[in-house]
Amino acid sequence: MRVLVVGAGEVGFHLAQRLSEEHQDVVIIEGDPERAEMAAQHLDVQTIVGNGASISVLEQASVRSAQMILAVTSADEVNLIACLAAKKLGVPYTVARISNPDYYESDSVLSSDQVGIDLMVNPERECAREAFQLLQSAAFTEVAEFAGGQVQLVGLKVLDGAPVAGKSIRELRSQFLPGGYHYVTAAIVRDGDTIIPKAETTIEAGDRIYLLAPSSEIDQVPPLAGYDRFELRRVMIAGGSLEGQYIAELLEQHGIECTILDRDRRRCLELAEQLPKSLVLHADATDLELLEMEGVSGSDGFVSSTGSDETNLLSSLLAKQAGARKVLSLVHKFQYLSLVPAVGVDSSLSPRMSTVNAILRRVRRGRVMTVATLSGIEAEAIEFVVRKESRIAGQALRDVDFPKNGVVGTILRGDEIILPRGDDVLHAGDDVIVFAMPDAVPAVEALFD
Repeated sequence: MRVLVVGAGEVGFHLAQRLSEEHQDVVIIEGDPERAEMAAQHLDVQTIVGNGASISVLEQASVRSAQMILAVTSADEVNLIACLAAKKLGVPYTVARISNPDYYESDSVLSSDQVGIDLMVNPERECAREAFQLLQSAAFTEVAEFAGGQVQLVGLKVLDGAPVAGKSIRELRSQFLPGGYHYVTAAIVRDGDTIIPKAETTIEAGDRIYLLAPSSEIDQVPPLAGYDRFELRRVMIAGGSLEGQYIAELLEQHGIECTILDRDRRRCLELAEQLPKSLVLHADATDLELLEMEGVSGSDGFVSSTGSDETNLLSSLLAKQAGARKVLSLVHKFQYLSLVPAVGVDSSLSPRMSTVNAILRRVRRGRVMTVATLSGIEAEAIEFVVRKESRIAGQALRDVDFPKNGVVGTILRGDEIILPRGDDVLHAGDDVIVFAMPDAVPAVEALFD
């Protein structure tokens, strides 16, 4: 599949990297010659220097033969025009990264329905939804939903003395699964390396593990890794950014007490008007004395969502030191994502990674339902639908030549959620969630062709 990526910033670069690793035909259009050169040196892609909203530049990129355009620059207007032009030139599927609410709200004359763009992705709202999911548990560092919310993929660290620590996957199956626990260990991250576990793989304290489980039973997972039960009642948000505002809106909708701190008095007045159920304070979130005075130690969740990564990390560390139970830090730069667990912050939030996830869900062909790319881990989770003509249909899993860097995590058959075993047979219409390293994705996709 030929894909045009407009913009070689962190979102565009990451998307192009993922797609090129999966042997897609990728062309990057970037106005900054230095960024274009960096992409050309590090990725197996074609690069063109120019304005992605220019018809002549799009023609230079052979836009008429492309199946998809991903316009992901930081300029909404460039993304809109690039997609509109590409659609007129015959590109079947257009995706635009859009931050300005005037462009994506359903009643806007420039909404996706009105202008014919297939998908508009709003990074701030995607990030807010992810933050709200993470706040639901003290344990989870990452959360992704599949099968319309029936199944969740969660990441969490294994604490010392946890019931799963020191046990192999085979032992855990025999010990926990017969007793009513329904989960699959999809991946383990140890010392920065991603492991797709086998039956003999042992889970150790300090590992970050990624589990698939039915959403209705997801609250049973944290105790297995050594965590106490958790109820979200009070959250403090540092920074009145759009992400912070959207998180507060979600908290208000669910009846959770919310306090927002921001250094800009004018922004505080705007937030106070838009968030009638929240307490908005004109304050500096890096002031430890103020955080303690406002009761951060009694908060169930703390989210740092200013426009500065450095400020976010600092205020998150202060909140953690002061006693906040679950601390999330907004991180804009991809290279900072690995720092978050290293410095002691519970979880990171990346609007750019949220954008990548939202777009990757639509990049694959029709048999792919959902894709989740997680920070700090090389593998990704992909939900496939099995078709009658799929190579994997009608075969027992033990007879399938499945890539060693991939694993079938869950099978969904109607309302039934099946934890896969070797003798399970996949049928047409099944939804299958697969966890795979990038080098295994093409082989996995071929099985579902």
